[in-house]
Amino acid sequence: MRAPRALACPASLKGALSARAAAAALAAGLRAAGVVAVELPVADGGEGTLDAIPGGELRRVRVRDAFGRPRDARIRVFPERTVVEAAEVIPFDAERLDVLRASSRGLGELLASLEAPELVVGLGGTATMDGGAGLLEALTALPAPTRVLCDVSTRLYDAPRLFGPQKGATREQVEELERRLRERAELAPYAELPGSGAAGGLGAALASLGAELVPGAPAVLDLAGFDPRGVDLVVTGEGTVDGTTREGKAPAEVVRRCLAAGTPVVVFGGRVVEPIPEVETVALSGDPARSAGDLEELGLGLGARLLDATR
Repeated sequence: MRAPRALACPASLKGALSARAAAAALAAGLRAAGVVAVELPVADGGEGTLDAIPGGELRRVRVRDAFGRPRDARIRVFPERTVVEAAEVIPFDAERLDVLRASSRGLGELLASLEAPELVVGLGGTATMDGGAGLLEALTALPAPTRVLCDVSTRLYDAPRLFGPQKGATREQVEELERRLRERAELAPYAELPGSGAAGGLGAALASLGAELVPGAPAVLDLAGFDPRGVDLVVTGEGTVDGTTREGKAPAEVVRRCLAAGTPVVVFGGRVVEPIPEVETVALSGDPARSAGDLEELGLGLGARLLDATR
């Protein structure tokens, strides 16, 4: 009798575990129960996208962050494409919330330096809300055909209101950011594209150079080779499961594909504010310091249950 098989497919638990570390913890618990577990972290174009796309050569390049500070950013290079994660270059930094000054120039400088048959750029998790003004100062043309993986479908002019406060913007600063974006005539033709507001308007800026904006989660799962057929259980989740989880987040795309394939799927959340109604949704302890242990325990419990069901 073959051992049951499971896929450990979490997104990152922001501030607690990367998607890769979460997948490792889940898989450890599943294996301890006697289940064959495959680790396949997922992402939606934002933080963790590079970790969710396997293969290629992982390189480190020197870049400038949103405030001009030097840092090393990872890129993943394949013969057919190079994958760049904006959050690797100009990441959100809770230690410095200055959204009026945060610039996307460092990302533009990096993209301008690359040579590849195709570029894939993941957007999300950045410190910026500059509508790509800095990027467009450094990048006047795309060096290759470019696909942009957007972590949200937000339109350009909605971005300051929806995400400015998360990046430290006051009410007055949100109004200033909206004014700045509306004054950018070169972005107006792209302002209504889904994803144009991703990463503080970087979606619109890259679209203005000819890039194609696509929903991030489906594209990342395709690049990762996600396939739930032939496995007995898929486990996915993220730090907080709420109403936004079903609006383009990677765990929701995993659920959609599992339901279509008829594969059982369980969703976890460090916190569960609004469960996903179609599937079992499990809340962890809510303590970020316990996240790895919580996931191992969850994997062990689900693995034991799976073994009982398949005997």
